[in-house]
Amino acid sequence: MGKYLKLWAGLSLVVSCWVAPVSAADANAGQTPRVQLDTDLGQILVELYPERAPLTVENFLRYVDSNFYDGTIFHRVVRGFVVQGGGLTFDFVKKPTRDAIKNESDNGLKNRPGTLAMARLGDPDSASSQFYINLASNPHLDAAGGKPGYTVFGRVIEGFAVVEQIAAQPTGLYRAHPQAPNVPIRILKARRINPTAAGGQSATGRAGDTR
Repeated sequence: MGKYLKLWAGLSLVVSCWVAPVSAADANAGQTPRVQLDTDLGQILVELYPERAPLTVENFLRYVDSNFYDGTIFHRVVRGFVVQGGGLTFDFVKKPTRDAIKNESDNGLKNRPGTLAMARLGDPDSASSQFYINLASNPHLDAAGGKPGYTVFGRVIEGFAVVEQIAAQPTGLYRAHPQAPNVPIRILKARRINPTAAGGQSATGRAGDTR
């Protein structure tokens, strides 16, 4: 009987010490997606909110994963308002986009400093690839009273000083694009970043809350 007890104890030890391997998907489950924008003036790190704007985040990440944003410029800079990009090349050629997506501006997220939102035309459901970063609180862009606004789907968590630097660039050189910086500011590369490897957050480079 003694040797059987010892054998059972040994098997129990082996079972208790075995742990199922953790996949990369499991390790990242529940983590907020992040995207790094490498620009001519530095890096901008944004986190996205798929729980609040699932269609918009999915759309944005599809463009990121296909390298669509690489080589596009910030073609609209309005000091104290927004920095907009994600659709034109350095010579102001509009890149072909996927179908427009449904407006999700009623998700409770506000157009506040450092937030990331989708640009669109007059039709609320016309957003495709272009996005903007708020430089200030812009409540007139929020959904209100049943009227659709502009969908906020993320925020800058590092590199807001780079956004402000883009906003400080002189404009007005191009007659057809008077709000474009005189020297094109490109997104050199847009890519997903593993949150666990993103590094610390700078207190001076982080934007405010979205709510």
